[in-house]
Amino acid sequence: MIQTETLELLEWERLCRHLSTFTATKLGAVAAQHLHIPTTPRETLQLLAQTQEAYTLELRQNGLKFEGIEDIGVYLERVERQGMLSGNELLNIATTLAGARQLRRSIDNQSDVPILTELLAELRTHPQLEQEINHCIDERGDVADRASPKLGEIRGRLRSLRDRIYEILQNIIQRKSNAVQEQLITQRGDRFVIPVKASQKDVIPGIVHDTSTTGSTLYIEPKATIDLNNQLRQIQRQEKAEEEIILQALSDQVGAVKPDLERLLIIVTMVDLAVAKARYSLWLEANPPSFIDVESPEKVLSNPIHLRQLRHPLLVWQQQHEQGFPVVPIDVMIHPKIRVVAITGPNTGGKTVTLKTIGLAALMAKVGLFIPAREPVELPWFDQVLADIGDEQSIEQSLSTFSGHIRRISRILAAINPPEKTEENTRSSSLILLDEVGAGTDPTEGTALAIALLQYLADHGLLTIATTHFGELKSLKYEDERFENASVEFDEQSLQPTYRLLWGIPGRSNALTIAKRLGLNSEIVEKAASYVGESSEEVNQVIAGLEAQRRQQETKAQAASQLLKDTERLHQELAQKAAALKQRERELKQVQEQAIQDTLIQAKSEIAKVIRRLQQGTPTGQDTSQATEALNQIAQQYLPSRKEPPKPPPEFKPKVGDRIRIPRFGQTAEVLTEPTSDGEITVRFGIMKMTVGLAEIESLEGLKPTIPKPPERKKEPTPEKEQKPERPLVRTSKNTIDLRGKRTSEAEIELDRMLGQIHDFGAIWIIHGKGTGQLRKGVHEFLTNHPLVERFELAPQNDGGVGVTIAYLVNR
Repeated sequence: MIQTETLELLEWERLCRHLSTFTATKLGAVAAQHLHIPTTPRETLQLLAQTQEAYTLELRQNGLKFEGIEDIGVYLERVERQGMLSGNELLNIATTLAGARQLRRSIDNQSDVPILTELLAELRTHPQLEQEINHCIDERGDVADRASPKLGEIRGRLRSLRDRIYEILQNIIQRKSNAVQEQLITQRGDRFVIPVKASQKDVIPGIVHDTSTTGSTLYIEPKATIDLNNQLRQIQRQEKAEEEIILQALSDQVGAVKPDLERLLIIVTMVDLAVAKARYSLWLEANPPSFIDVESPEKVLSNPIHLRQLRHPLLVWQQQHEQGFPVVPIDVMIHPKIRVVAITGPNTGGKTVTLKTIGLAALMAKVGLFIPAREPVELPWFDQVLADIGDEQSIEQSLSTFSGHIRRISRILAAINPPEKTEENTRSSSLILLDEVGAGTDPTEGTALAIALLQYLADHGLLTIATTHFGELKSLKYEDERFENASVEFDEQSLQPTYRLLWGIPGRSNALTIAKRLGLNSEIVEKAASYVGESSEEVNQVIAGLEAQRRQQETKAQAASQLLKDTERLHQELAQKAAALKQRERELKQVQEQAIQDTLIQAKSEIAKVIRRLQQGTPTGQDTSQATEALNQIAQQYLPSRKEPPKPPPEFKPKVGDRIRIPRFGQTAEVLTEPTSDGEITVRFGIMKMTVGLAEIESLEGLKPTIPKPPERKKEPTPEKEQKPERPLVRTSKNTIDLRGKRTSEAEIELDRMLGQIHDFGAIWIIHGKGTGQLRKGVHEFLTNHPLVERFELAPQNDGGVGVTIAYLVNR
């Protein structure tokens, strides 16, 4: 009785309806709406394993298919009573057999779903029965001509007789066209007739079977077809009798395998329910629960309860499908020694929702559903979930709110202490949820009753969670280590609850604060505060201090979490860069080794040629001398130590009046001054004069000028400064800029802005793309004269190649 009440209070039926929307068959939907709650941990673990395997299949191959499977249970009951099935009903049985066989095939050869494989292996799909039904019944559900030779012969006679009747009626219509209302042949009952004008009924003698609404048309069976129609009816009765014989024979075959078909429906329903649980869990973004061992005689938890970021499944559904408010998750972390949790806080703060969320989580775990919480999800296997939530006031039964609570609590106590319970095992493995315990009567007596009740439940229950407004219950934690405090958070600035659940901190009264902020007379509020007393105010101040410390710790924890995320991201980027560098190093070594091997092979080949020439005939001194010369030439060609150093390029010294080229501008110019000690000259092109560095010019033949070395200056001793550590060159999102698609002027502005902001990186990566090369050229010209850029180069091929430029920054 109390278990049924608890399910109603927790809105379990509503959750089951939501689950039924994820089923694929009518049988599965009915089973989901009347979900059986296991009574043993073993049954729960079996259901949970089925859900886990179905979850795996959903992620891998979009789940199992249940096409063609129908609810044939009613048909089986009829054949058990020797009843006859219709053609469509037999077709449904055939498609169900085919669908079950296809379901079994879909998980064949899959080693990681042993439970579902074993379950579906029990199916007996009787392919012979399916083939017989499909042979006798066509796709419209009618008995086919091929069902029996006799039926085929009867239908052949029917077609012949029907064609003869049509031919006679068609001749009458053509000969008596003036008397016919419409040029058609129709039926009234099972007789073929033609529509005749009422005024011309004597023209076509026969039997009148019907009249039109206006009376202007009579439907007459001509005398010429009366005998034929009579014969037709007789043959039709023969056809009907033969069809019934065939349908009864097929029905008897179905009845012969009724136990197998009933077992098939049970298995298919179990699998459909497991798939629905997996799909619902996937939609909830839920995780599988693991149960804490509670099999010890003392019923003591061996591990804490972990339900982090737990969400109410019905509120999640409301948010997604009914445009509800965002769901605020709660953290439920209960130490193994805790037996009673007292949740305090203001009204509408979420205390009752918290009770329902925890209760639903326990029930979902029992039926094999995943829990909408973060991993790890750990909780006990409760043999019962019992709740007293809400108001049970009844005018008809003369029950007050207090009386209603007491009667329900009495039923809860009777459920956890059944008469057959032995003295050796006095503790129940039940989860008990009490809302506003002790409310509805005198506060003093209600508090005393609540304390006594919670102490009793601490002795006899596994876990009790109670909400209350009584401040005295907050102190139980400091008197008995089996008690714990929790509270729902309230924002005093906005006067709104945050719906967060806080552990270890009792909720403080906010009535006077709320009343004052809502404009109640301050004199009344101050007088009420004086009645409360100093001790209560001191307690509230202590609680406020604890809440402030908690908020500070949360802020620091969030900052530390963000720092950890940033560190992990940077570590990942460094690891990727290091891996890329190692890969490039390996590739370069492979290229070098291949080049050396090719060189050795070629050198050995040429040496072998020399040796073969010496081996041909008797070598003379001249031959030996020629061979030695050939070997020296090979050594000169392939040994690096023998190669002559490259000749230095010819020097180019610009003089006044010489014509030179400035590649940066694509212009030729005239030299106006000799190079200065700083390596600069003045040039003129067109009407413009400008000073350029020797590194920026070249001769018309492409020769680069010799740049004079600056005179060495004596550096006066300066105090030693701490050298900056060399910064690693790592490409990240912060030192990479994408200029593709921009004009050169826009690119220069963005690049200059980035160079001014970069302080902690030794280089920046500039993505300009390949394209026509104009943007790359403009970027290089801009970097050449920028004071913050030491040098630049194109990126390696595996880092962007000619589409990316790496600019190395001046060490500041």
